[in-house]
Amino acid sequence: MRRTAPTISPKKPPSRRARMYRFDARLNRDQKLLIQRAADLEGRSMTDFVLQSAEAAAKRTIEERGILVLSARDSLTIAKAILNPREPGPVLRKAVRQYATTMDRK
Repeated sequence: MRRTAPTISPKKPPSRRARMYRFDARLNRDQKLLIQRAADLEGRSMTDFVLQSAEAAAKRTIEERGILVLSARDSLTIAKAILNPREPGPVLRKAVRQYATTMDRK
């Protein structure tokens, strides 16, 4: 009786289907006509147009709000640094001496 090595076939990765969620919205006639016209002009379905537009608006809002929060936090940090400066460290002191020496030569 001969033994042969088992053949190993490559495994396919498990299919990961993206989970889909449903989003419903009620539109009045004017809104529906406006959105349908815009979608038609871009050659897309209303659903595709609305989803892509909403996603772009969401990203823009998050980015803008993040910048505002960051700017407020940063401005407070900068104001504190200006009002209460730290003592210069050894690297800055050395740079000032080198600058003064260089400027005196000119």
